[in-house]
Amino acid sequence: MHLPTPEAVPDTPEQRSADKRRWLRAFNASLAFVLVLLAVFSAQGHFDVAAWTVQPWSVEGLVGILTAPLLHGSFEHVAANAIALLMLGTLAGGLYPRATIRALPLLWIGSGLGAWLLGDPGTRHLGASGITHGLMFLVFVLGLLRRDRASIAAAMLAFMFYGGMLLTILPREPGVSWQAHLGGAIAGVLAAWLLRRSDPMPPRKRYSWEDEEEVTITPLSDELEPPPPREVPVLWHRPQQQGGAVLRFPPRREP
Repeated sequence: MHLPTPEAVPDTPEQRSADKRRWLRAFNASLAFVLVLLAVFSAQGHFDVAAWTVQPWSVEGLVGILTAPLLHGSFEHVAANAIALLMLGTLAGGLYPRATIRALPLLWIGSGLGAWLLGDPGTRHLGASGITHGLMFLVFVLGLLRRDRASIAAAMLAFMFYGGMLLTILPREPGVSWQAHLGGAIAGVLAAWLLRRSDPMPPRKRYSWEDEEEVTITPLSDELEPPPPREVPVLWHRPQQQGGAVLRFPPRREP
């Protein structure tokens, strides 16, 4: 069976060049942020890191909402967040440039507020993992809301590599700020809902059957009342015999 479809959306050299520049800008921006994290980590030995972390239910700890994502506790910590930021940042910024740039402040503040509101008093929270969770949930939920091919593919990629973030928003390991993860995830879902129309939808192929005229069916006056027998079409007619014969059976003999 062959289903005729129209030609694919033309991919002009200008469009390919614009797409390439958009993805390159997203990669460069993600890489620049990763380099900033590495620079701050290398300079952490020259200032008091604790004063710039999120301290739950502390007025002094409110400043950490803005500064804590730039700080990390170890090289493994910053390296893990750097890889996630590079991948998810490029994926989100390349596919949703407008939504991503508008969502970043919400993800940043949401992760810090989650740590400040849900964390135990006396603890300190730092790291950019809340932002990485926000980016993953942003890409994943945008795929569910927009449902075009590119959005669904991006959501599947994000879930394939970082689907485990669905579990790290809950308390699992001691010393891991699940509160910041949860705050970033909630901010990502909220940003996806608010900014789902910020970027234009890609053109969609239109199939031939969508242009066909709809066949109108005249409904019966009463759908529950069957039509009269004379209006029911007969699919098989019994052949009529020309004349007939009566067969006589002999009388039954008494025993």
